[in-house]
Amino acid sequence: MTFEPRILVFACNWCAYAAADLAGTARIQYPTTVRLVRVMCSGMVHPDLIAEAFQYGADGVLLMGCHLGECHYQDGNQKAKARMAVVEELLELLGLEPDRFRLVWCSSAEADRFVNIVRDMTQTVRNFGPSPYRRDPPGRAAGREVLECQSP
Repeated sequence: MTFEPRILVFACNWCAYAAADLAGTARIQYPTTVRLVRVMCSGMVHPDLIAEAFQYGADGVLLMGCHLGECHYQDGNQKAKARMAVVEELLELLGLEPDRFRLVWCSSAEADRFVNIVRDMTQTVRNFGPSPYRRDPPGRAAGREVLECQSP
């Protein structure tokens, strides 16, 4: 069975989340192991939250916000960008490859860009293999259900 990475996307409500919604409306497919968390602004995502996502088993994390200069809250994406040095240090402390995390910009009209970003991230993380922090719930193995036979 092929490893399918779990990618967590913190998506700005006004841009990236809207782009994901547009991709869904347009029936543009992207990996089913991608999970979206809608946040009001990329600037609201603290580096600790990103580290926690990895500690709870995400194989990769994307922080997607509005293009620079287009933030609904004026400078939220600038705050997110300024925090990236802290995120890089946290990843190093966790012993994770820096490319397991990305900060990217995506407008509400860029459904294709959104899909290309998550597909590319999925492939990059697939090449790294599972996160050392990944936990599969009981009854599941590497993202796939394990069927158990029960006697009558």
